[in-house]
Amino acid sequence: MASAAQRRSGGGVFEGIYKVLMRRNSVYVTFVIVGAFVGERAVDYGVHKIWERNNVGKRYEDIPVLGQRPTDE
Repeated sequence: MASAAQRRSGGGVFEGIYKVLMRRNSVYVTFVIVGAFVGERAVDYGVHKIWERNNVGKRYEDIPVLGQRPTDE
């Protein structure tokens, strides 16, 4: 019985997260929405960097002659 009382009073990581984020519905919903937005931005940035690294020299802006018309002299 004493260990159960110590566990309740000490708490843990998940209990601390619950107390901070999930106790009130408005805080939890805000956390989920902000987390989804930040996660989406992080994944987009990472995929964009991988795409650029794999396609160096193949992109439109890397080829200097594209978009130039021959000059008539």
